[in-house]
Amino acid sequence: MIEQLISVARDGVEERRGQVPQADLESRLSARGEDRPFREALVRPGLSLIAEFKRRSPSAGEIAATATVAAQVGAYERGGAAALSVLTDERHFGGSLEDLRAARAACDLPIIRKDFIVDPYQLYEAAVNGADAVLLIARALANSELAALYAEARRLDLDCLVEVHDGGELQRALELDADVIGINNRDLDQGTVDIATTYELMPDVPAGKTVVAESGISSRNQLEELERVGVDAVLIGSALMIAADPEAKTRELTGHDDGTREHHLP
Repeated sequence: MIEQLISVARDGVEERRGQVPQADLESRLSARGEDRPFREALVRPGLSLIAEFKRRSPSAGEIAATATVAAQVGAYERGGAAALSVLTDERHFGGSLEDLRAARAACDLPIIRKDFIVDPYQLYEAAVNGADAVLLIARALANSELAALYAEARRLDLDCLVEVHDGGELQRALELDADVIGINNRDLDQGTVDIATTYELMPDVPAGKTVVAESGISSRNQLEELERVGVDAVLIGSALMIAADPEAKTRELTGHDDGTREHHLP
């Protein structure tokens, strides 16, 4: 599965590069909006929620085909989300860079561009279209590619969520000295999800790293258990996208019921 996703991502980069040269993107960097530090939003007191916008996924199919960015991310912000994740992969997730821009305009939260980042061109796209951070998937990148993309992203003042799924990938992220490590409970090769992955890898994460648990998370009880083992943030998409009232679901997950942006699990 992962090889196909990467191949489609590379084809998409070449197509867009032909339409908008990288030099054009670079010329727009100076017009970027205000800084919204992504990592800072994840390390405040309590477990932070990164609320995701996506219309579909390879594993679940259609999730919320008619959802609008402004309405959804507005609900997330009111519900107490600390940050946003916006899928920009069109073929498999129904996303676009337009969704990224729309999210930026609709809220004040920091935003991570979630896509299969395989080329520096995508970092420039992210920077000029409203992202504050990007996802780098260890399984999708060779060591040299991961290091080069990480360095270029930081040069562009983009935070990086380096995603891992097993001990070997975690070691690669640590050798990179990544500040924010995402533990994906989904095996991107098999498509299976096991939240035990986070619990297995957490003891090997050094103090001082910001840890985000991803996939298979949908309840307040799960958040409480993850916070107890030292997880700093969770990334949740499907459970929020299918909710009849996404603001209420966000409040349920964050404990954000006092009208403030603070959210502390009991």
